[in-house]
Amino acid sequence: QYLLPLCWGSLTLDPPLHSQTFRCTLSSIPQTQALLNKARLPLGLLLHPFRDLQQLPVITSNTIVRCRSCRTYINPFVSFLDQRRWKCNLCYRVNDVPDEFMYNPVTRSYGEPHKRPEVQNATVEFIASSDYMLRPPQPAVYLFVLDVSHNAVEAGYLQHFCDSLLDNLDKLPGDTRMRVGFLTFDSTVHFYNLQQGLSQPQMLVVSDIDDIFIPSHDSLMVNLKDSLELVKDLLGALPSMFRDSRVTHSALGPALQAAHQLMAPTGGRISVFQTQLPSLGAGLLPSREDPNQRSSSKGVQHLGPATDFYKKLALDCSGQQIAVDLFLLSSQYADLATLACVSKYSAGSIFYYPSYHHVHNPAQRDKFRKDLDRYLSRKIGFEAVMRIRCTKGLSIHTFHGNFFVRSTDLLSLANVNPDSAFAVQMSIDDSLVDSSLACFQAALLYTSSKGKRRIRVHTLCLPVVSQLSDVFAGADVQAITCLLANMAIDRSVSSSLGDARDALLNAVVDGLGVYRNTVSTLQQHGLIAPDNLRLFPLYILALLKQKALRTGTSTRLDERVFAMCEFKTQPLQQMMRMVYPDMYRMDTISDQGSLHLNDTVVPQPRLLHLSAERLSRDGAFLLDCGSVLYLWVGKCVNEIFIRDVLGCPNYASIPPNMTDIPELETKLSERVRAFLDWLQDNRAFSCLFYVDASAKLDFFQNMVEDRSEMGLSYHEFLQNLLQQMSK
Repeated sequence: QYLLPLCWGSLTLDPPLHSQTFRCTLSSIPQTQALLNKARLPLGLLLHPFRDLQQLPVITSNTIVRCRSCRTYINPFVSFLDQRRWKCNLCYRVNDVPDEFMYNPVTRSYGEPHKRPEVQNATVEFIASSDYMLRPPQPAVYLFVLDVSHNAVEAGYLQHFCDSLLDNLDKLPGDTRMRVGFLTFDSTVHFYNLQQGLSQPQMLVVSDIDDIFIPSHDSLMVNLKDSLELVKDLLGALPSMFRDSRVTHSALGPALQAAHQLMAPTGGRISVFQTQLPSLGAGLLPSREDPNQRSSSKGVQHLGPATDFYKKLALDCSGQQIAVDLFLLSSQYADLATLACVSKYSAGSIFYYPSYHHVHNPAQRDKFRKDLDRYLSRKIGFEAVMRIRCTKGLSIHTFHGNFFVRSTDLLSLANVNPDSAFAVQMSIDDSLVDSSLACFQAALLYTSSKGKRRIRVHTLCLPVVSQLSDVFAGADVQAITCLLANMAIDRSVSSSLGDARDALLNAVVDGLGVYRNTVSTLQQHGLIAPDNLRLFPLYILALLKQKALRTGTSTRLDERVFAMCEFKTQPLQQMMRMVYPDMYRMDTISDQGSLHLNDTVVPQPRLLHLSAERLSRDGAFLLDCGSVLYLWVGKCVNEIFIRDVLGCPNYASIPPNMTDIPELETKLSERVRAFLDWLQDNRAFSCLFYVDASAKLDFFQNMVEDRSEMGLSYHEFLQNLLQQMSK
C-alpha cells in the first residue's frame, strides 16, 4: 500500500518550515477569487490550536489590547503609527495604545509598546479577566460510562480500565474542586453513590430505561478528594461485580441520557466505553453492514448515521458544556457511523479498537492501556469557544473537525484537548489588490483544569500576490493534501465514495494542468509540476489507498468510518504519516548524528524515500504509519541484528506474531529501542507495533502492483493523469 516506485530522481521529503500550529494551503494568497479559481488549488487553513507547546508566553495584564472595530487581538503584524497609535492588520482601523501597554513587563521598561511579548510572538496566551466569563469558571468534572454487558465482560477491557484509572487518579487534570462519577449499563443503568461517609459504594439500579431518571442528585458526582477511598474501592470491585453477567443487551442510549442529566448542572467530560451495537431503549440500532459488500468497487453504503438520536443528544450536551468521548472496543459491527455523532457534535474524541480482546489480541490491549494513560493525564480545556478572524475581503465557508458551529466564524468546543486539529475552507469575497499582506487569527477562549479563564491566540501573516506563478510557488502540498482529504470525507458521506475519489483525481489533474498550460515554460512530455508540488500525485494516490477512501479491497465498515474520523481530527503531521509513512533502515543504525536528550542518546537514522528499490533482503526496515509501526526483517539480514535486537538465534526462529522488542543489554538493542521510544514520545497516542519476518521481499516491493480498481501502480497512475490532462 505504501511502497511506491520512485518516478522522479531525488525528492525532498521534509515538510516546509511552516508552523505545525497554524498552516495555510497557499503561503501566497491570490489577490482575487478569479485568480484563485484559475489556479484550481484549494484555499484553507489547518489549525492545531491547543497543541502541547514547550514555550508559550503567558501574559497577565489588566488590559487585553484589541481592535475596537473587529476585535482582533494585538499581534506581531500590526503597525505602530507612533507610540500612541496602532493600525489593525485585519480591518486597518487605527486604535489608541492604552497607558498600561506602554510598560513592558519582560524588560521592565517604559515607552516601547512594540517590544511587548504579545507583539513579539505569533502565539501567546492571556489570563482572562471576568469580562470573558458568563459564569464562574467550572470545575473539572469527569463521568465514566461503562458497558458491562456479557460482550464487554468477554472482551475483558474493564480490568484494564480500572487499573489505568487507579494509576492515574492523581494525574487527572483539576484542582480541589474536581468531581468524578461512574455509571455502568447493560440492559439496565447502574448508578453509584460515593458520598463521603459511606463505608462502601452503593449501587442504584434503574430498570425503566424508557423513562430514565436520576435516583439521587447530590451523591453520584462527588468531590474526588473527599471520596477518594470510595472511588478506589469501586474501581477495585467493578471487574468482579459483573464477571458472571449473562446479559447480552446494551442500553447505550438511556445510559447517555442519564449521563447528560447528571452532568447538565456543571458541564465537563463524559467518557463512554462501548463494546457492541446498542440494542435496547432510545438509540437502539439495527445491523446495517453487509459483509459481502466490503470489497465492492461500485460504492459503499451506510457511511452516514442511521438515526439523529446521537446527534441531537450531542447538541444538547454541547449546550450544557459537556463533551462526550467514545471508546469503541468491538469485535463485531457496532455502527460507528451513527455512534460517532455523539462525539463529533460535542467536540469529543473517538477511539476505536477493532477485534479487541484482552487475551487474543495483546497488541490492541496494550495500545488501549497506553492510550488510556495518555487520555486520563493529558491537559484539557473546558467551556471553550474558538473564533477565526481574517483580513477584510477573505471569508470562511466550511469547517472540518469535531465541534458545534455557533455562528459563521465561531466554534463551540465543550472540551478542547491537545491532540485534536481543525481545518477550514476559505474564499476571497472582495479583491485584495490594495493589500500586500493577508492575516489570519485564531483565538481560543477556555477554562483551564485549575479554573482559570485563558485565551490562546495564534496569528498568521502571508503575502498577497497577483501572478499565477507566485500562487503555485507558494503552494503547500502537505496542507493541500490534508484539506482535500477532509473535503473528500465530507463528499463521501453527502454524495458517494466514487464522487469523492473522482474529485481527488480531478484536483490533481486540474491543478497541474493549469500549471503546465499557463505557468510552465517547459515543452517536454510527461508530468510537469513545480518542485513544491512534485509529490502531489503521489500523495493523492496514497490517499486513495487509505481505508477511508479505498475501493475493491475488503474493508470493514466501522474501520472505514473510523479512518474517516481520524482524517477529520488528526493534526497535519500525524495525518501525513498515515498517508505517506516514514521509512528507516534499522540494521545499520548508529550513534552518528544522534540527539542527546537528558541522559539518553537517540539515534537518528536517515529518512528513506518510500520506494521499493530502497528495500533489500539483507536489511531490516521500519515503516512509521502514524498509528502503526512495522518492522520488516529481510531473510538475509545479519544474524547479529536478529540476536541482539529481537533476541532470536536466527531468522527462522523469529515468532510469527511478535508485537514488541525485548529489552536486551546490547548496544544495538539500546539504539533501536531508544529510537522507537523517541518516535512514540513525539506523538499523542501509542502505536501498534508489528515485527514481520514472514513476507517475501517481492511482496513488499510489489504492494502497489495490485490491479484492482484502487490498486494502480504509481506509473500507471501518472499515465492516467496525463491522459486526462491531455483531454
